[in-house]
Amino acid sequence: MNIAIVGTGNVGGALAERWAQAGHTIRLGVRDTANFKGKAELEALPNISTHSIAEAVVASDVILIAAVPQATHDITLALGDVSQKIIIDAMNGVRFKPEPFQDTTEALRHWTNCPNVVKCFNSTGFENLKNPVYNSVGIDMFMAGNSTTGKAVARQLALDVGFAECYDFGGDDKVLLLEQFAFAWINLAIMQGHGRGMAFRVLKR
Repeated sequence: MNIAIVGTGNVGGALAERWAQAGHTIRLGVRDTANFKGKAELEALPNISTHSIAEAVVASDVILIAAVPQATHDITLALGDVSQKIIIDAMNGVRFKPEPFQDTTEALRHWTNCPNVVKCFNSTGFENLKNPVYNSVGIDMFMAGNSTTGKAVARQLALDVGFAECYDFGGDDKVLLLEQFAFAWINLAIMQGHGRGMAFRVLKR
């Protein structure tokens, strides 16, 4: 796939690396192509190139947004026409929600007029995106949103990273629940002191 990544921090950088290794073409969309987080490490990898946000988006079918929530509106202004694209929202409104919307996924749908916006890759730490395998067992990823097209792509990309499965939380009405699920990981890993080397996996009897 041709994937544009907006946000090259821990989450965006980890997914860029994993997807590039899986054979996808990654275009990093950044404001300043000469200076951005992870520049040296990411540009040294095959299948990854750097562009302005608009250039990266035009050449891609899928857009991952892994920025801080307060940048959501400014990012949408830089995207251009993405009404026919798939947008994967990996942000969490821990301290900030893009008013007047209840979450970043809702804001992205409204500001981009894109029907294929899904929440995914937000529910665990970046270390688990870099390596989602524990003792030879893949952990699970989760997604939410109304777009069946978007969720099919998100699931495939999760499997390409190495997750065992990507479970569907439900439609747009479950996006906030998925964010709360992410907060549960944050609580256990950081606030309760279990460490970032922990993850969730669904077990069935």
